[in-house]
Amino acid sequence: MDTNSVSPLPPPEAPLAMMEGEKTPPGSASGNEMPPPPDEKRYEEDSENAWNCGSWFEYMLIVILSTILLVGVLVLTLFWILFYRGGYSWSENRQLQFNLHPTLMVAGFVTLSGFSILLYRLCRCLKHIYVKLLHMFFHACAIPCVALGFLAVFESHNLSDPPKPHFYSMHTWLGLVTMGMFVLQFVIGFFSFLVLLCCENRTYKCRSTMVPIHASFGLVNFMLAIATCITGLIENERQVPGEVLMNTRNSEIEHYIVNSLGIVFVAIAIIVTVAVRRSNAPATAKVYVTERI
Repeated sequence: MDTNSVSPLPPPEAPLAMMEGEKTPPGSASGNEMPPPPDEKRYEEDSENAWNCGSWFEYMLIVILSTILLVGVLVLTLFWILFYRGGYSWSENRQLQFNLHPTLMVAGFVTLSGFSILLYRLCRCLKHIYVKLLHMFFHACAIPCVALGFLAVFESHNLSDPPKPHFYSMHTWLGLVTMGMFVLQFVIGFFSFLVLLCCENRTYKCRSTMVPIHASFGLVNFMLAIATCITGLIENERQVPGEVLMNTRNSEIEHYIVNSLGIVFVAIAIIVTVAVRRSNAPATAKVYVTERI
């Protein structure tokens, strides 16, 4: 038989190799060249899963309670200072200048920061970039409140006769730690989640790594602010003996107002923690509220 009359068959490995090559598109073998999904897709899982009546009830309850508590604690502080502490001043009266300290600290560290944290829970119909900008705006508004509140108490101690020492109590030390963490959080958040968006795809992994760290330390910073406010109320109560407070009707009412402020601070800590850590999405969803930063 002539071997040149029959063409040899190709080896069996060749078609398999060609088929495998056709199945794999060029440039997608490792999967690293595919761009990450944009931030707007973070809400897709929640939007695909319809809320039931219980989820809507929980959402509305958190919105109403958090708004009442965060605004109410500032209103109660203003009422306390205006009607029982003589109002406000700057440099003319040491005690009235000190009154700026609790009001501005509550406004910056509790009310504005609390709303800034809850934005990721409350503003579910806005685009993610808008929520980021609002989050930064509320924190930016809190900075001058904190700075002026710190300056007010610092100068009021210097104006005392004799001058009071600085940074001697637990309240002052907690305040320093809270302010330091607040500034650090703002700087890291500004550069990590706004400036790095100019090269979004290349910095996606870095930002996704920073998300749980930033969210966790933000909640810790808020809890430190609540603890600082409560220790400040305790320090204020210890400055005047209890027997003196109960001598007049106004002093007795002021005592109850201060205690009510402490209870409201505890309620705010509870509602903000529950709102941030709770998600209405089903168990199959992979994006949670604390990751939407």
